[in-house]
Amino acid sequence: MANLATIRQPVDREMREFQGHFKEAMRTSVPLLDHITRYIVRSKGKQMRPLLVYLSAAANGGTTERSHIAATLIELLHTATLVHDDVVDAADTRRGFLSINALWKSKVAVLVGDYLLSRGLLISMEHEGIDLLRITSKAVEAMSEGELLQIEKARRLDITESVYFDIIRRKTASLIAACCAAGTASAGGNAEQVEHMRRFGEEMGIAFQIKDDLLDFSPSSSTGKPTGGDIKERKMTLPLIHTLQSMGSMERRKTVRGIKKSKEDPALAQALMERILAGPGMAYAEQRMQEHRDRALALLEALPAGDARTALANLVDFTISRKK
Repeated sequence: MANLATIRQPVDREMREFQGHFKEAMRTSVPLLDHITRYIVRSKGKQMRPLLVYLSAAANGGTTERSHIAATLIELLHTATLVHDDVVDAADTRRGFLSINALWKSKVAVLVGDYLLSRGLLISMEHEGIDLLRITSKAVEAMSEGELLQIEKARRLDITESVYFDIIRRKTASLIAACCAAGTASAGGNAEQVEHMRRFGEEMGIAFQIKDDLLDFSPSSSTGKPTGGDIKERKMTLPLIHTLQSMGSMERRKTVRGIKKSKEDPALAQALMERILAGPGMAYAEQRMQEHRDRALALLEALPAGDARTALANLVDFTISRKK
């Protein structure tokens, strides 16, 4: 399987240039805000979303200056949602770094997220990127809807498989789809090409989220046992949903009661994890992940052959083969 360095090779120059664009986009004369944005730049992860923007552009005519605008806009909005998510979840860390709210408290974190959102809006307006803003704004709308739908359903733990896919399509896949659509639009792609790549990104995003579900059941490096964080937080993942559907009504009700108590009872949480690992849910989730991976790769076949298309295919496989 190709590694990220190999995958980014067709757009390596653009990815290196992106660092300067992203730093410049967050520049401010307010000392506290400038200090925080520099911290954000230092703690950025793999930057897969800008990579998707550039590869999508390269595969659909070639990257342009507007591709930098699209990648910067996507990353600003994505970072803003992560900062806000950490406040909502009261999370202390993000990618191994202390979260903004852990270091500067929630009030500052919310304002920083708002600033990043406003910068994305202004940059798109200043560079005549209304079409790019429209694509990304739809994604942010869908992400908010997905998060609220998940919160609503987590209270009663009554998520069906169809609702689960509706949630992840909005919450996770919409932004990955926006990366591919915005990248294609930045390269001058027509409406049909943009929609085609949006569908590719959506399929990839769904596979990506199912992989996240499966990773929650992987042994942690410190304990050698699954963390079960999703169960403790009442997040209805696909392995759990399918396992519950395979149970009789009494056993299902007992398991749901256990999930509600698992955050305060580590032994109960571990027992639930073992039950899911032994059930049919894991293999079923793996199968569905592969189905969406195959759909994503099939959509790529319509693109001209080349390094960018190959890199996109390799990136799909990378996302479902990762260990974290």
